[in-house]
Amino acid sequence: MPNNFPALTKILLSLLFLITSCEPKHSKMNDLKKQIQAKFASIKGEFALAYKDLDNPSDTLFINAFTDFHAASTMKTAVMLEVFKQAQEGKFALTDSLTLKNEFKSIVDSSAYSLDVADDSEEVLYSSLGQKRTIYQLVYEMITVSSNLATNMLIEIVGAENVTQTLHSLGINQMKVLRGVEDSKAFGKGMNNTVTAYDLALLLEKIAMNQVLNVKACEEMRKILLNQKFNDVIPALLPQEVKVAHKTGTITGVHHDSAIVYLPNGKKYVLVLLSRKMEDFDKGTKMLSEVSKLIYEYAM
Repeated sequence: MPNNFPALTKILLSLLFLITSCEPKHSKMNDLKKQIQAKFASIKGEFALAYKDLDNPSDTLFINAFTDFHAASTMKTAVMLEVFKQAQEGKFALTDSLTLKNEFKSIVDSSAYSLDVADDSEEVLYSSLGQKRTIYQLVYEMITVSSNLATNMLIEIVGAENVTQTLHSLGINQMKVLRGVEDSKAFGKGMNNTVTAYDLALLLEKIAMNQVLNVKACEEMRKILLNQKFNDVIPALLPQEVKVAHKTGTITGVHHDSAIVYLPNGKKYVLVLLSRKMEDFDKGTKMLSEVSKLIYEYAM
């Protein structure tokens, strides 16, 4: 027994060190969660959050992360993934061209409908109908300026059902892409694209960690996400040297953002913020940017 005593002591001391070293981080996370919940409670609306440190996968925070939300434009990241997937399978090349058009079919009865430029966040493509754009250019416009016209054209060639099937094959099980944008007949029947904060975070994690398709495709998708033009939520209050690869989504009472955040020290994390039923859109947007800053300060 005396011969084993030093070894046992070392083991006990090591366990004690591990327990005590984890306590500050655990306490810090509890404080962060309380701060964020207070922020959410300060605004009339419903909110969800998913956070994961990609360098320390056990460091996570989920708030309403498995609740379904209307996807708005966040589903466009999944459409991008499907485009890259089918290009890799040889169904087309990203350099292939499509003729710009503004007529699509409702998933309800195949009746024709068109998009209203006033409801889109991009105008240039509408003034270029009949001209050609490469599939890559349409993907870029779909993500960086959230073009609805580009989105519907891409969904038409890859198939919404294939987008959802690919997501499910990756274990992203609650996210559903049923249709393109502004299909009012489908909307009236409740046939909407849906996401959860958890599923969006998982999708971005796989892109960040080169866990889908191949490294080159993941690098290219991240590059497009880094060129996002709408930066008033997750990146808004962060230092300029922080790089954010992300996709937003907005409709009435809704402002989403979903991101891979790259810190100057080399660390990275994924963060998804979802909202709905916000009575004051501007105050809600500001609050969500403040939540992003809290996460950043915690992660540093």
